Amino acid sequence: MSDVTPVPASDDPNPAASAAGAVPAANPFAAPADGAPDLAPPVGAPVDLPAPPAATDPYAVVSPAPLAQPAAGSAAYGELPPPSVPGGPVDAAPMVTALPPKPRRAPSMWPIVAVALIVGLVAGGLSGYVVSKAAGSHSVADSLGQIAGDTSPRPSNSIAAIAKAVSPSVVTIDASGQSGAGTGSGFVIRSDGYILTNNHVVEPSLGGGTLTVKFVSGQSMQATIVGRSPSYDLAVIKVNQVNLPAVVLGDSAAVQVGDAAIAFGAPLGLSGTVTAGIISAINRPVSAGGNGEYSYINALQTDAAINPGNSGGPLVDSRGRVIGIDSSIATLGSSTGGQTGSIGLGFAIPINTAKRIADELIKTGKAATPIIGIGLSQTYNGPGVEIANVTPGGPGAKAGLKQGDVVTAIDGKPVADASSFIVAIREHVPGDTVTLTVQDVSGSTKQVKVTLGTMQGT
Repeated sequence: MSDVTPVPASDDPNPAASAAGAVPAANPFAAPADGAPDLAPPVGAPVDLPAPPAATDPYAVVSPAPLAQPAAGSAAYGELPPPSVPGGPVDAAPMVTALPPKPRRAPSMWPIVAVALIVGLVAGGLSGYVVSKAAGSHSVADSLGQIAGDTSPRPSNSIAAIAKAVSPSVVTIDASGQSGAGTGSGFVIRSDGYILTNNHVVEPSLGGGTLTVKFVSGQSMQATIVGRSPSYDLAVIKVNQVNLPAVVLGDSAAVQVGDAAIAFGAPLGLSGTVTAGIISAINRPVSAGGNGEYSYINALQTDAAINPGNSGGPLVDSRGRVIGIDSSIATLGSSTGGQTGSIGLGFAIPINTAKRIADELIKTGKAATPIIGIGLSQTYNGPGVEIANVTPGGPGAKAGLKQGDVVTAIDGKPVADASSFIVAIREHVPGDTVTLTVQDVSGSTKQVKVTLGTMQGT
């Protein structure tokens, strides 16, 4: 899957909110800042009242000014202190002084309004304090109930839990050089800095280019190529760092159709992306590559969304163990519009194969590819594959294979075409012996045992 130039990932986790000028909400449970005003004044504090209505309108209603929205961090967003009681202890008898009678006049409503307003403010402060204490956290300004913390319990094998555990081991890889630039993914396989990815992810950096690895924490560092295998589309790179979180490798041979599959990577440059689906098929022969370097994969097929940029990222099971490496996708042909996005057909290199290649690349910088020493006809339509030529002195020649022979099965499994034949051979290691079912030019069928040779990698 050749990756395209990335769409840069935004550093802002919520660019839409930032663009709209959104301000982070204040902590509704924070204590009031020093000097912040209390919501209710102390009992007995003077209260400014609005001017009385004009005498010409005895039925005019005096409306107090609307309450201003309290600023974030003010006392209205925190717990209120208990109201003070003037005059000392509540059981102290106040001094009463008799006043001379005043001239009698028509009763005024304003003393009643003033008393009502004072009582209302005091009652509001008291009730707010009581409600705040009773709720344990909510203030008067918090009129909507809210439960803090996780609202959805997550079991240990939930996708959220797996994403949290695996993501620190997943990296985004930027490769650039004279041949171009691209973005892919990879994952830490050893805590001392070794990272596994696809060969086609690192290819742009060949010939003096650069490889930059970015972790989910945001840390970036330069990487070097340890070794690569175009035949398997795999590469190991290394950063100068220790104590890195490494993934746990699973067993791709135990995977079954319908198993959960979770893909990690940076599709279209969007680092930290996680998608989920199932294993749609196993042992799917897939060929991919370019520039004269083609890989043949006995792939795991998944409907988890995989797009350009996912290449090299891990495909994990329901326990967070890596079972494959996201490597290629099937796309619609030009007759249907040439769409290149995910259509639910993604392919991953089985981790059992990738582990063998990675071990060899780390130890020697090279990986051996098994060969049978024959060339295949490009015009034969099957079933099986027709031998176009036999390499003198090679494994096939030693086993007695001849030009024109047709191979119909390997170890009892039918061979559909050239891709499936090559994939079946590359499932083995050099030195393995395979049994071919061969139909010779006379039409007779025989079993031929071939010990596979070695084509040393780059």
